Amino acid sequence: MEKKSNKVKPSILSGFMELLPREQILFNRMLETIQRTYELFGFIPLDTPAIEKAEILLAKAGGETEKQIYRFKKGDADLALRFDLTVPLARYVAQYYPELAFPFKRYHIAKVYRGERPQKGRFREFYQCDIDIIGDGDLDLANDAEIPSVIYEVFRRLGFSNFTIRLNNRKILNGFFMSLGIGEKAVDIMRAVDKLEKIGTPTAIYLEEVKPAKIFKYADRIGVPFIAIIGDDEIKENVVSLKNMKTKEQKKLSLEEVYDMVA
Repeated sequence: MEKKSNKVKPSILSGFMELLPREQILFNRMLETIQRTYELFGFIPLDTPAIEKAEILLAKAGGETEKQIYRFKKGDADLALRFDLTVPLARYVAQYYPELAFPFKRYHIAKVYRGERPQKGRFREFYQCDIDIIGDGDLDLANDAEIPSVIYEVFRRLGFSNFTIRLNNRKILNGFFMSLGIGEKAVDIMRAVDKLEKIGTPTAIYLEEVKPAKIFKYADRIGVPFIAIIGDDEIKENVVSLKNMKTKEQKKLSLEEVYDMVA
């Protein structure tokens, strides 16, 4: 009797990155340009392990992060793949604090891993090109100003001439939500907005002075599928009015329901 051979089809997991030689060469040139620019501004390279103790990665985040990380056990060790480069940086600075000179300017270019559903703008494995300036106490305003300067120079050296650098400050949004009486929901709202942006859905938050008709007209022009409205009535009922820009249908949902739509 003839024995059947089990053939394994060569493939990679969905959401992971692999390039052909020509693309890899171009990709490496991009990374080298970014690296040289970071060093031009005085940032020093840092590399940390791709695998960290799970308790380190989940120390502050928990909840949402715990659903995303690749976590596994090896013997008695509870381990996880890094999901960003910021948490490992915090661990590094805390661990080597006496040996570091401040302000500590570091760059880190490496792969990170997130166990979420691959879709437009979202991958399970991708590169982050981080720069951070860590102070021992207060940092000078010049350090804040330096970050967009570095970003500008990176894009210029990569050959881009038409781009916009956006700045944000969560304190402004927190204050805005507190003025609406929903300060305790600020994290949930911003997390939902962040998720929409990541999957390619145009998202914006407008102050109450902007007239709704103007917002609807602009939303139609740029192709926004939904608009979330939080007015006096919504605040009283602790809901969000969601307007479908295609059907013009509008219904009220709890913040949890809105969040579930984009989770």
